[in-house]
Amino acid sequence: MPWAEAALAAYRCADPPQKLALTAAIPLPQVALKTPASLPASPGRPEAPQLVAPGEVPRRKLGSERGRIALIHAVAHIEFNAINLALDAALRFAGFPLQYYQDWIGVARDEARHHALLAERLAQLGAAYGDCSAHNGLWEMAEKTAHDPLLRMALVPRVLEARGLDVTPGMIAKLSQLGDVQSVDCLELILREEVAHVAIGTRWFRHLCEQRQLEPDAHFLELLQIHLPAAAAKGALNLPARKEAGFSAAELSGLCASAR
Repeated sequence: MPWAEAALAAYRCADPPQKLALTAAIPLPQVALKTPASLPASPGRPEAPQLVAPGEVPRRKLGSERGRIALIHAVAHIEFNAINLALDAALRFAGFPLQYYQDWIGVARDEARHHALLAERLAQLGAAYGDCSAHNGLWEMAEKTAHDPLLRMALVPRVLEARGLDVTPGMIAKLSQLGDVQSVDCLELILREEVAHVAIGTRWFRHLCEQRQLEPDAHFLELLQIHLPAAAAKGALNLPARKEAGFSAAELSGLCASAR
């Protein structure tokens, strides 16, 4: 299948500009994946940034240019990982309806565009992707959920990526106070489009729950407590964005209760 071959080439590519170009060129799937693709042990990524434990990533105040660079770099790293995550979701899990593959290839294209915007912003600030250290938590969860698409949909888009919906408005507010209009424009666009990405995770999580005769609201909260209990208690929720992304009233009530 041409789309799967093109997606695999993008997945394997380690050079960021080339990866972005390959991802943008993936044709929209016209045939569903019948058997999983033969994936390498890990997707292509450049030697930099250096990957460290989450607690070892330096924290800098946004009032300095170095602080803004660190923030934009952190988001750029998330978006680079998100390209691989979307491609992985499309190539690893076979037997879904065609719309599933069209959804995730569309997400990969969006994430590539997001990374390009942030790389351009870093260049305007005199920096580049790879200049700062970063952590690999998002991809580590992808590895832990590689055996089960239901777990993947529940824990990656609906937990880890959904946290972006919660924290990005605060970033935007702080950068607005500093007059950093260019960075704000990037983050506002990304926030709008990430709502749709989380909604795609919701759609296919609920599809799989229906297939397996599971009650989705209760099962999601159960999975969260089993696999990522700390994530349930992290900060305020962006309730309007999460509702738009398909979170039910019961899920939001459970998340809010866990965060108290």
